[in-house]
This record gives sequence, C-alpha cells and structure tokens, in this order.
Amino acid sequence: MDSVLVLTPLAIEHAALAAAFALDGHSAEADHNGVKVISLPGMNLDLAIGGHGKVQFALSTQLLVQKFNPSLVICAGGAGRLDSRLNPLDVVVGDVTIEHDFCLRFINRPLPRFPGDHSRLERLRGMNSWDGFNLHIGILASGDEDVIDSERAAELRTTTGAMAVAWEGAGGARAARLHGVPFLEIRAITDSADSDAPRAFAESVKFGMRNVADVIKRLV
Repeated sequence: MDSVLVLTPLAIEHAALAAAFALDGHSAEADHNGVKVISLPGMNLDLAIGGHGKVQFALSTQLLVQKFNPSLVICAGGAGRLDSRLNPLDVVVGDVTIEHDFCLRFINRPLPRFPGDHSRLERLRGMNSWDGFNLHIGILASGDEDVIDSERAAELRTTTGAMAVAWEGAGGARAARLHGVPFLEIRAITDSADSDAPRAFAESVKFGMRNVADVIKRLV
C-alpha cells in the first residue's frame, strides 16, 4: 500500500502530531538531507518537518516526494481563523488553497488556486461525529505573512473567501502538483489571526494537532 506523506511546517506541530499518533516503538526516525521524518509503517504514514515558509516547505516536499513516492501529500498545521463561525480547535480541510500574497502589478488575474484532492474530500464529506471539534471543508488562504491584525484578517476574508489563513500550503501544493501527486491541506484553528495570535497559537497547537491527527487517521 502506498504511503501518505504528512508535512508540518514547524517542529512544535510535528512533535504534537507524532504524539497524537501515540507512537509505541513501531516507528523509525531518519534524517533526509536535513529534513526530519518519522515513518509509521503500520499506518503507512511518513511524518516530516517541512519548514517555515512556502519556499522551504515546497523544497522539503519535493525532496520527500522523490524519496517516498507517496500516494498523497498532506500539509498539516495550525491556522488563524478568518471565518467567525469557526470555533477554536476546529479543523479546516482545504477544498482550495489560495496563494494570497502572489501580488501581480503588471496584469490583473485571479490569485493562484490549488484544489485539494477530490476523492479524499468526498470521503471526508461523508464522515461525521468528530470528538470535541467540528470539521469544515472550504478555502484556505496561504501566504508568507503572520496575520495578527483583525483588519488584515477581515481583508483576507473578503479578498479570498477563506475560512482560515496559514503560511505554507501553496508551497506544498505546488511541489505536489509538479510531481502529479494528490494534495490536501489540513489545518486546526489555533488562533483568531489577531493581536493575541502568538499566545493563542502556543497554547492551542498541541490540542489542535490532536484533532488534525484524528482527521488523518480516519482519512487513511
């Protein structure tokens, strides 16, 4: 069975995700050109630290896709809430990832859009009864920008229609598309993309990644 490659941007997200899978010795850790990977052969999962920012994340994704030849690439991590209907620690799976910081000036055309894998999205739409959180499928905004201002968050909500915002998804999506590998972005709501975001993220990321792990478990 083909493996699923799950990359988190940050080490703190990686550690929380690995802990949520309750590693019990049936795992192997390796370093691939500086990219840390934990392999879970029993679940056909490889968990990696993709790095901070779209470029680093894309490079790590490309490196590991070439090494592991996965059947699916998942970008997993925390996100700032743009849609007020979402609750803290809810999970958003991107049916589309929009690269919001692709700023064209010479011409006018839509922002780059990267669709999530249709078959996996349909599978998730048929699931319910999540333990302690809600699952949402919708747009995720991606850009190399810490959104810690309510006005900026409202602007992104208006221009992209996104439910939440994070950094690296578009980088992972570009690398996966280059290799013809299906892609999903899965994000837990760890903050409200406002001035309190740094504190909220630090306090919420461990619990949010548990919810992301629950979605991945049921998906694979």
